[in-house]
Formats: sequence, structure tokens, C-alpha cells
Amino acid sequence: MAKPIVILGIFNADTAYRATRLPRLGETIMGLGFHLGPGGKGSNQAVAAARAGGDVHMITRLGADDFAMMARGIWAEAGVTPHVIEDVESHTGSAFIFLEEGTGQNAIIVCPGAAGGLSKADVQANSALIAGAGVFLTQLEQPMEAALAGLQIARAAGVTTMLNPAPAAALSDALLALVDIITPNESEAEGLTGLPVTTLAEAEAAADALIARGVGAVIVTLGEKGVLYRKGGHSLHVPARAPGPVRETTGAGDAFNGGFAAALAEGQPIEAALRFGCAVAGISVTRAGAAAAMPKRAEVDSFLANP
Repeated sequence: MAKPIVILGIFNADTAYRATRLPRLGETIMGLGFHLGPGGKGSNQAVAAARAGGDVHMITRLGADDFAMMARGIWAEAGVTPHVIEDVESHTGSAFIFLEEGTGQNAIIVCPGAAGGLSKADVQANSALIAGAGVFLTQLEQPMEAALAGLQIARAAGVTTMLNPAPAAALSDALLALVDIITPNESEAEGLTGLPVTTLAEAEAAADALIARGVGAVIVTLGEKGVLYRKGGHSLHVPARAPGPVRETTGAGDAFNGGFAAALAEGQPIEAALRFGCAVAGISVTRAGAAAAMPKRAEVDSFLANP
């Protein structure tokens, strides 16, 4: 029986603007499209994992506003159980997302609002929930002390710990030593290690550098090149595959993390879990939006059954 997945992170209301390019400072340009929808790395990963079949619990802070209602709505639809501290003195997180027409590439500004106040005490109040999980997953959009507290509780209870180190930030060896699986993309792996990550061999070298600092295993997400898993001097490379043309990559990393966590919580072997996560991500990039693009379990199983 699958164990619960506990995710510590933030929800953002994503305001996505599509245009041919970013405006220069002082310049106004006409956009080609606008979309308001649910986002935030932790929330996106929770939605991805729940739609993929996981028993998912989300720890976060929200304001008391319309964006909080949006968060609760998407979680209810996906099957995520919320564990929310409501902060009436702040606002629910929001994000500006620029989408480049023609490439689907993005640039993002995040304002976490209430979730920026997530504290060690908030996490400790949910220690029993975390200790009972199969997988604990967090990122770096909320304060570092909250992430550290969650990892400490999970590690002490023997829960598999996952860290998606985004957005990029300096990490201590003490924190890295609490992480069973870290999931940086190419730029994050480079930022954490100071090593270039443009090839599989370079990704392996960066992964080994992180393992030398105490991480158990590394998954470098490589965009259109798939993912590289590295542990104990051995690697697994799983190519990316999508069922159609790429429309938007905004939530691809979150889709992989959520899908992989769901598979891991079910007890799937590493290679199968990697393929499952890649399938979730591969389907998501053919759709617009972040949380809205996350596929349901039947879609993932069908895609995997038709290589």
C-alpha cells in the first residue's frame, strides 16, 4: 500500500503573460495572451503527485483572500489534503510569469506573501504528519529554516527525503546531509557545485560533487534530454518523451518531482519511478499552465503502456 506524500512549499496565483520578448526597462509592449491560474512549486508538485495517484498532504501558509480560495479549489479537485496556517495580515502568494512566444521558455518573479512566513514552528506543529509519510518533499520558495526543520523530522523518522533546490540558493552541507534525493535542473546543479552542466558527463560530475557533500542520490533534470539519476558511482539516464508538440515548459520540473514522488511512495523501483516522473512531465509540457497541465493517473499509465 502506498504511503502518504507530505509536501512543504508554497502556493502562488500565477499571472502568465505571453509575448514575443521581455520589455526593456521603461518600455511597454503589447502581449499576445494572459492567463491566471494556480501555481507555486510546492503546490504544483502536490497537484502532480495527487493526480498521479498519490495520497498527498500540503503544508503551507495562505492569506484570507481570493487567491487562497483558488488554492483550496485546485487542491480539492486534485485530491490534495491541505494543512494550512491562515495569515490574515498577509496575502496569498503570487507570481509573474513571462512566456516567450515561439520557444515556450519562461522567466518568473515570485512573491510568496503569507508563505514567506512559514516557520520552524509551523513545520514542527505538523511533525506527526511528516513522520508518518513515505516521502517528504520540499523546495526553496519558503524560508530555509522551515525546509531544514521538515528534513530533520523526516530523516529522524526514516522517511525518504526529497529536495527540489529551486529557486537556486546556497545550501549548507548539514542540510544536504539530510537529503536522500536532490533534484536540481542543469542551472541549479551548476549553481550548487560551480561546475558546468551541458552534457551527461558534466551532469554526472556535478552529481558526484553533491554526493560528496552528503546527498544520498542526485537526479539532474535535463529538459528535453530527460533526467540523469546518479548514486554510488552509477547512473541511469531516462530520455524525455512527450505525446505531442511542446506548448509550455513552466511546470515541467514540478510535474517530474510530483510524479516521481508518487511512484516512489508506491514502492516502484528507481528506474520505473524515473520513467513515471518523465511521463508526467512529458504530458504536462503539451498543455498550457502549471498545475492545470498536470495529467491524471490513467493518462500516465496509458502513455507508459504505448512506448
